[in-house]
Amino acid sequence: MTCNVGGADRVARVAAGAAILGAGAYFRSWWGLVGLVPLTTAALGWCPAYLPFGFSTRRK
Repeated sequence: MTCNVGGADRVARVAAGAAILGAGAYFRSWWGLVGLVPLTTAALGWCPAYLPFGFSTRRK
């Protein structure tokens, strides 16, 4: 697993993940658990969706 998620991308993922989790808690919906996906990819610094396209937001 080569890191392919850059700094600004990580910040955006953490914000989006937290917002989704918060909305799920507010509306008492299990769909809020979808917010764990961007939080996990931000924590790992690796996004599997970028692999097929050879995309990376990380600086070299």
